[in-house]
Amino acid sequence: MSDYLIRGIGEGFRVLAVDSTEIVNEAVRRHGTLPTASAAFGRALTMGVIMGSMLKNEEKVTVTIQGGGPIGAIVIDSNAKGHVRGYIGNPHVHFELNDHGKLDVARAVGTEGHINVTKDIGLKENFIGSTEIISGELAEDFSFYFYSSEQVPSIVALGVLVNPDNTIKAAGGYIIQVMPDATEERINELQEMSKSFRPVSQLIDEGLKPEAIINTLIGEDAWRKLSEMPVSFQCNCSKERFLDAISSLDPTEIMKMIQEDGGAEVDCHFCRNKIWIDKTELGQLIQR
Repeated sequence: MSDYLIRGIGEGFRVLAVDSTEIVNEAVRRHGTLPTASAAFGRALTMGVIMGSMLKNEEKVTVTIQGGGPIGAIVIDSNAKGHVRGYIGNPHVHFELNDHGKLDVARAVGTEGHINVTKDIGLKENFIGSTEIISGELAEDFSFYFYSSEQVPSIVALGVLVNPDNTIKAAGGYIIQVMPDATEERINELQEMSKSFRPVSQLIDEGLKPEAIINTLIGEDAWRKLSEMPVSFQCNCSKERFLDAISSLDPTEIMKMIQEDGGAEVDCHFCRNKIWIDKTELGQLIQR
């Protein structure tokens, strides 16, 4: 079954949960990530698609994770239509399992840096939020981001299981956010409830889909599903976009491409697609 995301509400909270297995598989295939990098990249992509689903119409969000670790920067673009793409600075990072027997995402990401969020919501200026990375495991870091930058107490869980052949067995996550009308008592109840939640990686390993994960965590009668939407890895790069970028170069630089290489090969950082622009197309840019 293709990846999808659900939205729901309960008493004093809203919940979003996603199966992102195909998204993460596509991304790690394109970027050639090693297992630890795959886990970090997959968690970031999963959070990105959740954050994109919180938007409306043509709105979009860019999330940059820079923790100072060997993995470098992770950049995720997502939108309200369920499309997500991303790139990772160093895909070839892998370590031995940590003390908990898990892939050492925190070591790869690092803990000396920030999560930066830029939302294009159609206003004159974008919304920009930034918080420190506190654990490097990402779920806890995004929970801290929502509380500190957007003032929304949130429970975040992200999980990625990597097969021995470096493909993705399962990936997914959820966020439970307190609503503005929630009572202090209800907030405390949710916080206490979260302490007994099973790791999302265990749940997705058992084959549970988003609805079943939420049912397992908070009970079938404690929430109501509102909507469902397909989500996918999708890049909006194109030859036209690359031509626009090259057209901003000095004409002598473009002429050098024509004379030395007979054209130019461009590589999209997000999807790793390579596009060849021939000398005729480059020549037309000079004549503009």
